[in-house]
Amino acid sequence: MPDAVVIGAGPNGLVAANLLADAGWSVEVLEAQEEPGGAVRSDRGVHPDYVSDVFSAFYPLAAASPVLAGLDLAAEGLRWSHAPSVLAHPLLDGRCAVLERRVQDTCAGLAGFAAADADAWEDLYRTWARVGPDLVQALFTPFPPIRSGLRLATKLRTSAGLRMARQLALPVRRLGEEEFAGDGGRLLLAGNALHADLAPEAAGSGGFGWLMSMLGQSHGFPVPVGGAGVLTAALVSRLRRKGGVLRCGERVASVVVRGGTAVGVRTAAGETVGARRAVLADTSAPALYRDLVGEEHLPSRLLRDLERFQWDFATFKVDWALTGPVPWTAPQATGAGTVHVADGVDGLTRFAAQIAMGQVPDEPFALFGQMTTADPTRSPAGTESAWAYTHVPQHITSDAGPDRITGRWDTGDQEAMADRIEAQVERFAPGFRRLIDARRILAPTTLQAMNENLHNGAINNGTTALHQQAVFRPTPGTGRPETPVKGLYLASAAAHPGGGVHGAPGANAARAALRAHGLHALLHRGQRV
Repeated sequence: MPDAVVIGAGPNGLVAANLLADAGWSVEVLEAQEEPGGAVRSDRGVHPDYVSDVFSAFYPLAAASPVLAGLDLAAEGLRWSHAPSVLAHPLLDGRCAVLERRVQDTCAGLAGFAAADADAWEDLYRTWARVGPDLVQALFTPFPPIRSGLRLATKLRTSAGLRMARQLALPVRRLGEEEFAGDGGRLLLAGNALHADLAPEAAGSGGFGWLMSMLGQSHGFPVPVGGAGVLTAALVSRLRRKGGVLRCGERVASVVVRGGTAVGVRTAAGETVGARRAVLADTSAPALYRDLVGEEHLPSRLLRDLERFQWDFATFKVDWALTGPVPWTAPQATGAGTVHVADGVDGLTRFAAQIAMGQVPDEPFALFGQMTTADPTRSPAGTESAWAYTHVPQHITSDAGPDRITGRWDTGDQEAMADRIEAQVERFAPGFRRLIDARRILAPTTLQAMNENLHNGAINNGTTALHQQAVFRPTPGTGRPETPVKGLYLASAAAHPGGGVHGAPGANAARAALRAHGLHALLHRGQRV
């Protein structure tokens, strides 16, 4: 019988298992899919000569994460690669906002939109340089973040701190209007905010857009050399070297609870796997509480709160094998690993408004990845392994476009939506479609079938909006990995601090389990947040 059972071998589950193994615990990880990684996987399913990242692809949060840094995954073969430019947002008139690797180069590009905007971006980055490290520590620490929070409070106790807090609470449209005279800086902030399910007019979207932009400026948007699956392979290799056990193709059907304490799990095959000390769940909150634990073991207040749990937007993704580089009208987009495809901030607002109304957007905002540009090992020289994803409503009421997409995501829906995304890219890169050698469509239902945590393609395990963050994540009064069941810990992006590949929810759950047994001090200091 292991000391701990971890449900799910996504990045958070694997981080949790590694930290428990570091503390000397025996650990068994059970994964429903036939391979580990959750939303961090790659394959050659589009074309045998092209490596495609199936789900996530760029990892600024991983690069900044003290959790992953403490695991020293370079020793397991992980290497990072960067595109020449971090990201670009082209416009139909040929102008292009570019987040460069060096802040001076970003500023020079933004000055082409408005001379004063070079200084405005440098001011935002100067603030990040002062508070960013403590902010990252605070984000990746169980709520409330006491030590890093005190350091932040010390730096922000003046009136300048209040002004910064106001900035972070602003909608990203308003933040861009206040900080920048031209379109360039506004585009970078707003496009980054749309990496989550935050409309340009949503409170707090300014803070998220600023965070992602500054992470890109300080750490880039790196990719694992050889594919996203290399990051997973490094976590698995480290776990096995530490004595941990990983079993794939083993679906957990329920958590075994006795006397209010989690004592193990039962698999779909009928096997009971006991846990001497803890069960950690890298699953969605609704799946953990409603499906695996059961209402009889939970307080009624939690069950009522779960009825208000909000998923983030659904996701629709297309992968391509391209015979050549994307012919962007704005040449600055050619060297960017990530390209935001939308007709300005107004286009982003229109896109988000259509989703809010339950409509499939007619001109979808596409987050476009140029993977060979970021990592030349991904496809033959002169070609491009590319992908794009967009968001659609969780519950579709109508199609804002002409194709009558229903949300059933049958073959007709899928082909029509993929064609719509390609048409949107074609507007900014005429001739793009002639380069397509092969494509793969991943509809919301497909994504969920490949990873149950991606409910209908919700990639953040719950909305990023303020009403479901910190002490409200996943339900009011939580914000920590402990659950109402003793010895059971929520170790997924459903817990604070939420989505992204950084390992914090898994680390927080592991440390909570160790603290419960008085063993937290056994963790190496370099692995603490």
